[in-house]
Amino acid sequence: MAENETLECITEHERILQEIESTDTACVGPTLRSIYDDQPNAHKRFMEKLDARIRNHDREIEKMCNFHHQGFVDAITELLKVRADSEKLMGQVTDTNRRLQEAGREVTAQTEEVIRCRIQQRNMAITVEKLQLCIPGTTAFVYQWSLKYYAALKTMEQLEKVYIPRVSQYRFCQIMAENLPRLREEIKEISMSDLKDFLESIRKHSDKVGETAMRQAQQHRTFNSAVAKQASIGQYTKPVYSLNGRTHSHTHNGLMMDDDTGDEDEADEEGDRETFENYYRKQRKKQARLVLQPQANMGYGFSVNRLFDLLFEVRDQYNETLLKKWALVFREIFELDNYSPIPVETEEEYKLVISRFPFHDAEIEKQDFPKKLPMSQSVPQIYTQVKEFIYASLKFSESLHRSSTEIDDMLRKSTNLLLTRTLSSCLQNLIKKPHIGLTELVQIIINTTHLEQACRYLEEFITNITNVSPETVHTTRLYGLSTFKDARHAAEGEIYTKLNQKIDEFIQLADYEWGMAESDGRASGYLMDLINFLRSTFQVFTHLPGKVAQTACMSACKHLSTSLMQMLLDTELKQISMGAIQQFNLDVIQCELFASSEPVPGFQGDTLQLAFIDLRQLLDLFMVWDWSTYLADYGQPTSKYLRVNPATALALLEKMKDTSKKNNIFSQFRKNDRDKQKLIETVVKQLRSLVNGMSS
Repeated sequence: MAENETLECITEHERILQEIESTDTACVGPTLRSIYDDQPNAHKRFMEKLDARIRNHDREIEKMCNFHHQGFVDAITELLKVRADSEKLMGQVTDTNRRLQEAGREVTAQTEEVIRCRIQQRNMAITVEKLQLCIPGTTAFVYQWSLKYYAALKTMEQLEKVYIPRVSQYRFCQIMAENLPRLREEIKEISMSDLKDFLESIRKHSDKVGETAMRQAQQHRTFNSAVAKQASIGQYTKPVYSLNGRTHSHTHNGLMMDDDTGDEDEADEEGDRETFENYYRKQRKKQARLVLQPQANMGYGFSVNRLFDLLFEVRDQYNETLLKKWALVFREIFELDNYSPIPVETEEEYKLVISRFPFHDAEIEKQDFPKKLPMSQSVPQIYTQVKEFIYASLKFSESLHRSSTEIDDMLRKSTNLLLTRTLSSCLQNLIKKPHIGLTELVQIIINTTHLEQACRYLEEFITNITNVSPETVHTTRLYGLSTFKDARHAAEGEIYTKLNQKIDEFIQLADYEWGMAESDGRASGYLMDLINFLRSTFQVFTHLPGKVAQTACMSACKHLSTSLMQMLLDTELKQISMGAIQQFNLDVIQCELFASSEPVPGFQGDTLQLAFIDLRQLLDLFMVWDWSTYLADYGQPTSKYLRVNPATALALLEKMKDTSKKNNIFSQFRKNDRDKQKLIETVVKQLRSLVNGMSS
């Protein structure tokens, strides 16, 4: 009978060794646990079997290495021979190239010198020939600077018609031709300056000229009156002669006017007399307007500064009224929003949406209809209302008669107030409303992301209205981006809070039988419902930025782990059976499987599973009852139960002490009951000493 048991044990050990070699390391624990739960001293025989298997594998490895060793040595030897030959060949090639370069260097130098000399000879001959053609033109161009106005103009005409066409292919001739209009303008300006100087000199003596003119006009009036009196007496008329002996004179408003205009000014050059006269009259009119024009801050000679101050105060009040009005508009938009992606059935519907909101996504544009846009219907409505606010603010600003830069600054400041105060307040209030759930919060984050991206289009919109470049030094920038970032962060925080609250609601449904003799063999129903809820929730998070979804998932797992730990350590829970620990372990295994299934992409390795590491090590310690290892390795960085706090272990162990015969957790080991109790007492004392050492 003993021999049969030995054979069965050997066969069982063979099966266990095959499982260890073929299965994942995560499943080794339950396999090894079956060894310790079997016959006494079975683990010693298993260790002997395991050592024999290890020695067998070592021999196989050694044979394989010996079989391939000689081939590896031969390959290295051949490679060393090839390296020596390649180095020798490289040296020969280098030497041949050097000798070839030295042999051809002198021939190359002589050839280049011959080519350079022939090119110089050819260029010199061509240069002499062309310079002979250029000499008359350059001489005339230089000579014109010493001539007076009329002669200089005639020389220019000769240059344009005779000399420059001969050598027009040269760049200096093109420069001369381009300079001739500028020289004409200089002559014109000099002539104008002389004319202004002449008129200015007359203006200096205007008092004497006016006095002489008035005296002569009075003499003419007296003389004409006398002649008219004689004519009325003698019934006849005589020709009237001027005092200066000039005929054909007449009077106008009592002033003597001559029909003879005198000699024309000989400075009428190239038909520019009319230009000179118009320019002179234009300048005199400008000067007259400058003299008669009031100061900038005067309406008919009265100061209007206080009026403008009043208008600015009215403008501020007007903007406040607009902000209050648009606050109601924003609230209504948020209340009527369904917080679902916008469905578009046809191309016309898609164009209608993007005509109201600047949305561009290459992936969505490639999709077939019907399709959905990521934001909800409130996004294009909010964007449109912001533009309407800008129009309303512009209507009042245009009436202030300010510059375009000032109007642009007013519009940008008003828009910043709308975004950072009014819209921000509406968003913050919306996020805190109780009827806004996780799905709505996810949509709000997506909406604020698209609104933030659209801010640059609002800046372009204001720029197109005011025609003021955004690169202007004093241009106010739209800093409404912070509004959407703050709202997004608030929504993210609210997601974490609501997610934890939902987890708490599921945990409140937990109904463990803490004194059960053994587990049900399957996870608790409340926990499976919780995990299904988390899976469906994180599927909705796929449209969120990666960091938000990952943070929410990690926060939920940590909160779940903390809540389960608090459930075990609840002070109102006085006693826990090993069966309850096993049932609790099944639930934690489901949590770990959920974490390892990557509910949210982007986690590296087992990062998410580490949220349950404290629970896992604590449960493993109690399930295996491995107190000797825990106490021996305590404080070591390589300890198997590094995350198990002595106080936590002590609190849970106190709940498992045998306080009554009715609830004896070690009933299955009745033969060793007294030893088990002593062991528990010993472990409790050692844990208490560790806790006291930590506190001190």
